[in-house]
Amino acid sequence: MKPSITLFVGLALALSGCFAAREARIESDYSYAGNFRRYRTYEFVTGDGLASDTSKLGEAVRDAIRLRLKVQGYKTNKRRPDLLVNFRVFEGDMRFRGYVQEEISRWVKEEKVEDEETPSDYRQGYQPQRMLLAEGTLLITLIDNRTNRAVWNGYASGVTVPSGPQAEIILRRSVRSIFDQYRVFTEGYLDGNHMTEN
Repeated sequence: MKPSITLFVGLALALSGCFAAREARIESDYSYAGNFRRYRTYEFVTGDGLASDTSKLGEAVRDAIRLRLKVQGYKTNKRRPDLLVNFRVFEGDMRFRGYVQEEISRWVKEEKVEDEETPSDYRQGYQPQRMLLAEGTLLITLIDNRTNRAVWNGYASGVTVPSGPQAEIILRRSVRSIFDQYRVFTEGYLDGNHMTEN
């Protein structure tokens, strides 16, 4: 009897971890000034704090981001990247200002970009929304290296990162879910044009 009870408890704990990860709120927003068709390369922000996080969990987040960006056609470039990638994990509840927007893939497909020269009649305008992000939030920001402005934020809230090996799994799943919101491939990547580049 004991082995079956132990198996049942182990299975229940494993499933509760899966359900907890699925309950995370995944959102994103972007800048209308982002020239998403132009971005092809990236590098991680370096410096103090979490940006310099060399822990196993910090490296797991960076590896998950690298993998996802590679799948979408982006390449690393330490000298002059198009995008800088920053991430941060917040503990506790957090008030956050996001925006109600159409999906980014639609915005990019229609090749829209707003800049200083866009007439005010043609500007999209932002519809802010205040959100309370629940306990534990992973925030990933993509920054246009040329303008030094954030062009995309993706976040998962309600992400509880336990200690132990399960933490890496939860963070990798969170990164994958966040990047499901960023369905932007580099120009020509889906046509196979990436194979001729070095």
